[in-house]
Amino acid sequence: MSLEAFFPYRLAIAAEAFSRNIAQVYSKEYGLTREEWRLLYLLANAERLDSQELSRRTTLDKVQVSRASQRLEEKKFISREISTTDRRLRDLSITEAGRSLFEDIKPKVDARAAEMLNAIPQVDRAALDKGIEALILAVATHNEPAD
Repeated sequence: MSLEAFFPYRLAIAAEAFSRNIAQVYSKEYGLTREEWRLLYLLANAERLDSQELSRRTTLDKVQVSRASQRLEEKKFISREISTTDRRLRDLSITEAGRSLFEDIKPKVDARAAEMLNAIPQVDRAALDKGIEALILAVATHNEPAD
């Protein structure tokens, strides 16, 4: 069995290529890393999230979340405060400057994603969407707790 035929590998390659293509929008023009964009995206759609929840939702580890959130805070795009419920965590929220930046970038990211997705025939796109949903459900139902 070749690596190129291994489904997890193929899925990871496709996801990485898609993500890198989109990253060109926010990295070249706005100087954001992928981690910073993910945090900004989530915070733009939530009033406040703690660092643990951000880690869970982005698949970034706590160190990546910490470093990206520190950089975003230095750029004045988010604010960070020590959590009142757990002093090990930080509560993060988007600032007005961060929201303005997000609203400028988001349509450009959406356009880049649509450009790539529109290159897929509609019937294949529908099958891809359905397959991704099925995969997410299958993984969720077969997920074992971490040791």
